[in-house]
Amino acid sequence: MKTKYVIAGLTLLAALLGVVDGRCSDSDLKRKIDSLFVIASSGELRYQKLTEPAMDSIAALGTEAVPILIDKFTTKSARERWTIIWTLKRIGARAVPLLIDALRRTDGLVVERVCYSLGDIGDSGAVTALIGVMEHSRWQVRDEAATALGKIGDPRGREIVAQALSDSIGLVRKSAVVATGKLRMQAAASELVHAMGDEFYGARLAAVDALMQLDTLEVVKAVRDSIMSANDFVGDLGCMLLGRLGTEEAVELLLTQIKSPDADRRAHAALALIKADPEDHCGYRRKLIEGEIDRFNRLKMQSALQSLTDARK
Repeated sequence: MKTKYVIAGLTLLAALLGVVDGRCSDSDLKRKIDSLFVIASSGELRYQKLTEPAMDSIAALGTEAVPILIDKFTTKSARERWTIIWTLKRIGARAVPLLIDALRRTDGLVVERVCYSLGDIGDSGAVTALIGVMEHSRWQVRDEAATALGKIGDPRGREIVAQALSDSIGLVRKSAVVATGKLRMQAAASELVHAMGDEFYGARLAAVDALMQLDTLEVVKAVRDSIMSANDFVGDLGCMLLGRLGTEEAVELLLTQIKSPDADRRAHAALALIKADPEDHCGYRRKLIEGEIDRFNRLKMQSALQSLTDARK
């Protein structure tokens, strides 16, 4: 029965493939694409081996298929949405001019998804247009545009991405933080350190990862300037970052935080030191544990050490 479905599907697909060899009139184009799209986006088992060939067949049409695919971006189906994105990526740079035109549409949902596709394709020709929608009233558009600019990695996007670090929406700030790291925006190191204190946890954690992609010495300097911030997140996540960097300068700064009167800060610094020097080459580990007056902090340190031991085993 399964073989029967596959053969039937291949027969249908072969009939539809006439669209790519000149046997399809303009009036039939949309119908043919719609038929191929049903197969390409199908979750049915009988079409499992046909989804990729169907997407390839649509992509083979090139720019003729792009407007029809863009019109389908209003779909509520995640499977259909991803099928459109994957097919547009197959078309590649040829689709970019038409996608850029679609950024002018009034339907914000379509614009948002077009931004994603432009980032997925990664063509620098879309940078100027993406910058143009970074002030869109729909925050999801700003979110996807910032993400796309980060993926493309063109320096022209740096200024507008830096502005988005202070967007009123947390998810947009997070995307701007991620893009800042991908764009290697060294001048924004201080802003990223500040972002470690963002009220949205996603932006805070993304800032740590983004700073890891910048010059280490400059990052440590930026953390040193802000580690005593009144915002505890900045100092605590700063310790985490220093532990991941693990450089001599980072360890030196962490040792200053071990003496903090704040027990939580001491705990973050101690765990970061264990991360930075897992073999205890500096020989400070025993002193850290014995000198810690907070019982819960000692337990945290011992747990971290046990985790290291278990990982080696």
